[in-house]
Amino acid sequence: MLSRVADSIYWLNRYIERAENLARFVDVNLNLMLDLPINLAQQWQPLVTTTGDSNFFREHYGEANAENVIQFLTFDPKYPNSILSVLRVARENARSIREIISSEMWEEVNNFYLMVKDADSVKHLDMLPDFFAQVKLASHRFAGVMDATMTHNEGWHFGQMGRLLERADKTARILDVKYFILLPSAQWVGTPLDQLQWMALLKSASAYEMYRKQEHRIHPAAVAAFLILNRHFPRSIYFSLSQAEKSLYHVTQTPMGTWSNPPERAIGRLCAQLGYLVIEDVIEDGMHEFLDQMQGSINQVSNEIAATFFSADAIPA
Repeated sequence: MLSRVADSIYWLNRYIERAENLARFVDVNLNLMLDLPINLAQQWQPLVTTTGDSNFFREHYGEANAENVIQFLTFDPKYPNSILSVLRVARENARSIREIISSEMWEEVNNFYLMVKDADSVKHLDMLPDFFAQVKLASHRFAGVMDATMTHNEGWHFGQMGRLLERADKTARILDVKYFILLPSAQWVGTPLDQLQWMALLKSASAYEMYRKQEHRIHPAAVAAFLILNRHFPRSIYFSLSQAEKSLYHVTQTPMGTWSNPPERAIGRLCAQLGYLVIEDVIEDGMHEFLDQMQGSINQVSNEIAATFFSADAIPA
């Protein structure tokens, strides 16, 4: 497979997943506004922090209120990681490989982008929950159409790697924000407000129902363990990375348990680390420090994949 094609499929899926995760963050925060006993100024700033682009936001918007943050994360055409911007780039990636992907995949991406573009004029808070539900469903439709209409060959596996690495990264980011930043006062730990925020965190990862089936009470350590280490929940960090590893090894045909190139070594070490961790070790060493290191490790895996398969010097797979 040509490096250009693998690169486009990888980023097409990564951008679609990014759009869905952004919709999750904002939608859950909108719902949290209805439950909070007071209007917290800190409620919207963590969403900006999650993006890693706080400087861009301060320069263009200033105050992190609902209107500014929603515009920034959803409709800002100048911010490269808004939902509108990532879908525009996703569509361009899909356009460049029309001969590789199915016509149904192209139609889904194109319709997804046009739906968000048309909604730019609809910014009333009462209408936004329906809009974000459409964004999440459109992402799910694309993933389902890709699975059902594209041959599960190297290209499909590159798409899986992009989607799963993006998912692992965003789960780490939103958990880090809740654990390290979101709670305004240590005095609120264990209060109903704290419970509401942990529930909102689970809902942002579509994990609330699955978590409650496993755990009967909302407990911070148990929530963290579920989102980081669970081996079966599809949005946990460990599950996402282990599935991405399988797709990588399918592409390279290297026997599992060994490695022959830098991305295999990077993701293998990361999965081995997670596979033998317990949440008590994470908490003892520092949750924020662990999640910060995890985000750096995921970025390293992505960089190694790009250098090995997508660069001008990469050998076509």
